[in-house]
Amino acid sequence: MIRRHLVPLLLWSTASYALANPALQKPLAGGSITPSVASGSKLHGRFLHITDLHPDRFYSQASSTDDDNACHWGKGSAGIFGAELTDCDSPLTLVNATFQWINDNLKGSIDFVVWTGDSARHDNDELIPRTEEQVVDLNKLLVDKFVEIFGKEDNINDTDPTNDFTIPIVPNFGNNDILPHNIFTQGPNRWTRAFSHVWRKFIPEEQRHSFERGGWFFVEVIPNKLAVFSLNTLYFFHSNTAVDGCAKSSQPGYEQFEWLRIQLHFLRQRGMKAILMGHVPPARTESKQSWDETCWQKYTLWLQQYRDVVVAGLYGHMNIDHFMLQDANEINMDIVTGEVKPMKKPQNSNHLSVQSSAEYLHELRDTWSQLPDKAKAERRDARKKKRKSKHGKFLDKIGGKWAERYSATLVGASIVPNYYPTMRVFEYNATGLHQSSGSTHKRAFGSRGAENGQRAAKTWKQRASTGPDVSDPWNKARSFKKHKFVKPKPPSKSQPPGPAYSPQSLSLLGYSQYFANLTRINAAFASAAPSSGPVFAYELEYDTRNDTIYGLSDLTVRNYVDLAARIGKYKLKHDDSSADFWENPGDDVDMAKKKKHKKKKHHKNRKAINKAWFTFVNRAFVGAKDEESLKDQYGFDEG
Repeated sequence: MIRRHLVPLLLWSTASYALANPALQKPLAGGSITPSVASGSKLHGRFLHITDLHPDRFYSQASSTDDDNACHWGKGSAGIFGAELTDCDSPLTLVNATFQWINDNLKGSIDFVVWTGDSARHDNDELIPRTEEQVVDLNKLLVDKFVEIFGKEDNINDTDPTNDFTIPIVPNFGNNDILPHNIFTQGPNRWTRAFSHVWRKFIPEEQRHSFERGGWFFVEVIPNKLAVFSLNTLYFFHSNTAVDGCAKSSQPGYEQFEWLRIQLHFLRQRGMKAILMGHVPPARTESKQSWDETCWQKYTLWLQQYRDVVVAGLYGHMNIDHFMLQDANEINMDIVTGEVKPMKKPQNSNHLSVQSSAEYLHELRDTWSQLPDKAKAERRDARKKKRKSKHGKFLDKIGGKWAERYSATLVGASIVPNYYPTMRVFEYNATGLHQSSGSTHKRAFGSRGAENGQRAAKTWKQRASTGPDVSDPWNKARSFKKHKFVKPKPPSKSQPPGPAYSPQSLSLLGYSQYFANLTRINAAFASAAPSSGPVFAYELEYDTRNDTIYGLSDLTVRNYVDLAARIGKYKLKHDDSSADFWENPGDDVDMAKKKKHKKKKHHKNRKAINKAWFTFVNRAFVGAKDEESLKDQYGFDEG
């Protein structure tokens, strides 16, 4: 018999709002008007990325954290705000405390929210199997939390369908927001229909039809300047056995890329930029390939061809804080067009455990160790002068001054405390983006682009289908003609690099990473008297804008390529900058001896820690793992 659990008491009560009329959010229109004025609010040049909350109504404080108990049963160490360093999901106390912190610290200072999915608990308890009602209910819970913070009190029930929020909020499907998890069939399906209602405040009205078809949409978060695209990465997801990649015109992954190509083309024509966001990131190493290879190939091609439009790619799912690079030199047009089927790689479990995370991070580093070596080229140039310098050859290898051979994907750590709850606030260059209060906000969701895209997509569907009725292109009884692949056009050679490459308006300047140290917080709440209760808070883990180890002057791709190359260094050579490595303090190599032999190429008795690599790993786990164990597992490289 299944035991019943009471929902944990809310630590804070928040005002509830009546939602009599379904309404859309009100995007920013720029200008210097106060947030309550319909024409928009002043831009702050900041936005929030939050992901993988995994709320769990069955979480029980002081229960067992063992996998079999999942913080639902037994007795153990499950804390009031969650069980860090376990696979337990988030108690409602953590969800409420997180949104309260956002309300107290970020409300009124950010321009929009990127919310990259997994907003329901895992199906990790056989005694309490998930139901469709639970999954939808937990997503509604988080929608209500956003309403409490960013909903407009003075006009929440007015008749304007675009005026219920002070800022845009862009949600996304996670692989645990459906049942069974990972399996998302061709649309329209019960999940696209259900979430069309759950997210009715967030999805532009003119895009609801396409959302019901495939779960993708976009929002002009800064009208006529910047759009955020919510991609349905479950159609790219290697673990989704209901679909078959992105090369066949009969597949929803193919249609999504066609839709994205058309929309990015229209944005280019309008002089706009785009942030791409999704749940599952395009991880691709020897042991971990999250996307079907045909989808990875198309995504990398699209980023290369629209590098003047796309500002960044933001994802979640993996629970660890890191980044990855896509290399345009690895694009295989035969795979993109479906002429050749890619070789299948052996796949680990979809779950990224601590052990599999270690393997994955090491593989990233191995890949980055092969990046062109900027420091090596500069050192050789200093010694020799040739017709074409080594530095010039280095620039040729990375795609020029701006490293346009590569694109970057930024992956945020989760709220669910597999390590510590984490969120990040990005800063972007808002120079020249402030519009007059008279700007047209009725088209703020990009209706022109959406309508044109729908017309173009409909034409493609008509070409693809051989049947007389093209209203349902996913009817399996209908055959498809081979659709001629359309390669996206590259940027004009006369155009300057886009904001992902060259600092300009809408370039990402940096981010502040915030975390909640649950070890300390749970202990403080457990030992404090109720009347003198401690305060739950997120604190700054690091800020890329003043981080001396990463040394990122901004988040342009060239800076990430340089950082990846530094992370990929395995050996401390005699002419390496000491700023890149820490010497092992336990070494018995004295300074005099090092000076005597400094011209030798190898120091057999010396070991060192690559600062960038060790910091990258430590931050991947949000500083929740013991540093000494990290050094043993990740730290020392041969000198």
